[in-house]
Amino acid sequence: MPDWFAIVVLGLIEGITEFLPVSSTGHLLLAEHWLGARSELFNVVVQTGAVLAVLVVFMRRAIDLVMRFNVPENRAYAIKLFAAFVITAIGGLAMKKAGLKFPKELAPVAWATLIGGVAFVGVEFWLRGRKTSETVTWTIAIAVAFGQLLAVGFPGTSRSGATILFALICGLSRPAAAEFSFLLGIPTLLAAGAKETFDAFKDHTPHEPWSLILLGTAVAAISAFLVVKWLLSFIRNHTFTGFGWYRIVLGAGILLWVSQHQ
Repeated sequence: MPDWFAIVVLGLIEGITEFLPVSSTGHLLLAEHWLGARSELFNVVVQTGAVLAVLVVFMRRAIDLVMRFNVPENRAYAIKLFAAFVITAIGGLAMKKAGLKFPKELAPVAWATLIGGVAFVGVEFWLRGRKTSETVTWTIAIAVAFGQLLAVGFPGTSRSGATILFALICGLSRPAAAEFSFLLGIPTLLAAGAKETFDAFKDHTPHEPWSLILLGTAVAAISAFLVVKWLLSFIRNHTFTGFGWYRIVLGAGILLWVSQHQ
């Protein structure tokens, strides 16, 4: 199989799964078992494409937050976004210094994927008939930040999945939870990509040719843009239960596959 084709497939998988609450890490690791393992630089930088797509989708909202920062609602929202990002950045750097690395084993990722699926099904069942809010409180902002750290510590949890789930538990509506999660993902994933790129240049870490990394990033951007647009429309009238069941099937399937190939 040509290397460029494998990169396109991985970029497509990243773009589709990064902002769906289904664990992009689990999908990428599973795909890499057939398409070949990739460098940590590739796995982090390719996320940048998905992030840029989200920035395009939320461009009007982002500009409004910046240009109309004097509006109390915008200022409060932006400050909570910034605080959640700072908590994530500090916690993420601490985890990296502690030696946390992108996993290459499928079993722990599969368990995180499965458990996250059970959590989504359970939370959506618990939410039936309950009123939700459109307002992001400080409790929600801090909970979402810790959701991001949970995803960092337990790959397969899904960054978007954990943040949306924590926001739902705190009473935020599905569209509002997705928006806050996605907007928070912009600085978070861009910062992670920038740091990984800087470290690669500084340490001369072996990685794929930059042409292939950029190809994967471009593919991730296009696919993520389409998926995010679809998801924002979907959750106006649907729950996340389907994603929960998908995660359960995927996690169980990976665990079964691992047990048969040990």
